[in-house]
Amino acid sequence: MINRTVLVGRLTRDPELKYTNSGRAVASFNIAVNRQFTNSQGEREADFINCVIWNKTAENFCNFTRKGSLVGIDGRIQTRSYENQQGTRIYVAEVVAENFSLLESKNSNQNEQFEQNRPQNNGQNYQNKQNGQSSPSRNPNDPFNSIPDIKDDDLPF
Repeated sequence: MINRTVLVGRLTRDPELKYTNSGRAVASFNIAVNRQFTNSQGEREADFINCVIWNKTAENFCNFTRKGSLVGIDGRIQTRSYENQQGTRIYVAEVVAENFSLLESKNSNQNEQFEQNRPQNNGQNYQNKQNGQSSPSRNPNDPFNSIPDIKDDDLPF
């Protein structure tokens, strides 16, 4: 049997991170996924799907996403039920996300600022200082040892 779900959509609110009594991280969130067709008024409708994600993946998800983030979710559909305070049985269907992908930059403005402030390498050697240590100068003609100038618009996704 197969229970696999792949969703691409936008978060409708910031993910909510909580911890169980045993210390496991769990985050719940809602994702809006556009339907492939339009309604009779020519508008595209969306489905709002409840999701949950666990452990370190949940912490990472909360650190890198917020309301409006475009994400890809890979997981499974899970159903459960519980009895509320009024004694009514409540049934819940949700996606248990096992993996996620960030499908756009966290902040487009930060990317634009980075591109504007990025030092230009006009065929000159430079030193990369990381953790207070210098790395050897790089040969700009070496295709395996240069920093490519790839813009977001150049990527196929």
